Amino acid sequence: MKSFYDFEIFHKMLDGIDLDDHVVASYYLKDRLEGEKFLDHFALVQAMGLEGSTGTWEKVEEDTQAVREAMSSKMVGYHEIPSDDPYTKSAVVQLAFPIRAWGDNVPMMLLAIAGNCFAYSRNIMLTDLFIGKNLLAKFQGPKFGVPGIRELTGVRDRPLSLHIIKPKMGMTPEQTANQVRQTLLGGADMCKDDEMLGDAYNNTVEQRLPLVMDEINRHADKTGKKMIYLCSITDEPTKMRDKAKRAVELGANGLLVTYSAGLGALRELTSDPEINVPVMLHASHMIAMMKQIAWPVLAKLCRLCGADLMLTPTMWSSIPMVTMEEGLRTSFVKLAPWGHIKQTFPMPCAGVYPGLAEVIIGEYGKDIVIPAGGGMLGHPGGYTAGAEAWQQAIAAVMANVPLPEAARKPENKSLRGALEKWGYMERPKAPWLRLAPEYQPKPMTF
Repeated sequence: MKSFYDFEIFHKMLDGIDLDDHVVASYYLKDRLEGEKFLDHFALVQAMGLEGSTGTWEKVEEDTQAVREAMSSKMVGYHEIPSDDPYTKSAVVQLAFPIRAWGDNVPMMLLAIAGNCFAYSRNIMLTDLFIGKNLLAKFQGPKFGVPGIRELTGVRDRPLSLHIIKPKMGMTPEQTANQVRQTLLGGADMCKDDEMLGDAYNNTVEQRLPLVMDEINRHADKTGKKMIYLCSITDEPTKMRDKAKRAVELGANGLLVTYSAGLGALRELTSDPEINVPVMLHASHMIAMMKQIAWPVLAKLCRLCGADLMLTPTMWSSIPMVTMEEGLRTSFVKLAPWGHIKQTFPMPCAGVYPGLAEVIIGEYGKDIVIPAGGGMLGHPGGYTAGAEAWQQAIAAVMANVPLPEAARKPENKSLRGALEKWGYMERPKAPWLRLAPEYQPKPMTF
C-alpha cells in the first residue's frame, strides 16, 4: 500500500515520546496559494521535518523505517489557526528531534531546528524550543548569572545601572578610562565597551583595560563598591579565547562578546575554568534573524551556552523591534527556573533614559541591568550627574515614589535635570480586562 504520509513521523504525541531524550521545536507556519483550496499542510510538515533529520526529496534504499524511527524528527503537535480565507493554512507545529542525532553539539542542533526548514514555508518562525533533561545536563550555563553578579557588585535587591561607553569607537584608552571614572563617581554599577569596539588602531584591549581597571580599583578602595567593566573581546573563536585569557591576566572583571561570534564560541569561553569572570552576550546580530527565530528562543540558547547577562529588546526603546509581550517573554525566559542552569540577567536596552525607570522596572522587575549610553552621558550636568540620575530614579521606583515627586527633592537634583531634558513617561493604561468602560472599577471619594 502506498501511503501519502510516513506514519513513523505522524503517529506521535508529546506525552508519548521520551522528552528527556528529545528537543522539541515549535514553529508558526502560514501558507497561502491564491485559488487553491486544497493545501496539504502535513505533506509540507513532513518534508520540513525530514529535511532537518534523515530525509531528502527522493527516498533512498537505506532510508528505512528503522532509520526514520530512530533518527527522524517526529510531529508531536499540530495546532491549526482558523482562517476565513479558504486559500490559507496557518498552524503552530511541534517537531521532536532525537538528541542521539548530534549529542550536545550546538551548531549541529541549530542545523536541525533552524536550518533548511526556513525554505519550506512562505511565512515560518521558530517560536519556542524545549530541551530534554539528558541534553540539558551536558551544559554548564552561566558561571555567575544573576546571583553571582549580585555577589560581585554587592547590589542585592534592586536593578543595576550600566554605563555604555560612547562614542562607539574613536576614543583613546585615556579618554575611555576618564569617562568610566566620571560615571563610577556617580554610582554606576557596571560599564561596558560598545559592541562595535574591539582592537581599534588607537585603542586596543591591552591598552585600555589596565587604565579602566586602575580607575575602578582606585575607587573601590575608597568606597568598597567595585564596578564591573565588560571589556569587548569579540574575535575569531581561537583568537577570542586567547584574548579572554589575556584580559583576565590583565585584571579584567568582565567580558563582552557578540552573538556574531557564534553560540559554540560563547560556550567554549564560558566553560573555560581559566576565564572566571562574567560574560555578557550582545544580541545585535540577532536582529537579522528576528523574522524567523523568536527572541525568547535565542535568549534560551544564549543562556544555555553560558551568557551571564544579555541585552533584551523592549518596545519602549529607540529601536522598538518587538511587541511588549515578546520583550517581556524574552526576559522571563532568562529568569525562569531551568534545572541547574543559573539565571541570565536581562538588560532592557536601546535609547533608555531615567524617565523610563518606572515603566521598565515595573514591567521587567528588579532582576535587570539597565544599560544607558546617551541616556546617561547626555545629561546636562555631565557624566557623573547622568549616572547619579539613574541611581536616584532606581531608588525612587524601588521606594514606590513617583519620579516627578522624587525629582522635586533637593537631594535628587540629577534626576530633576534628566527629567527636564528627556521627560517622564507614564505607562499607557489599557481597558480593564474585557469589560466595557462603564463597567470598569472606579475609585470613590468620601
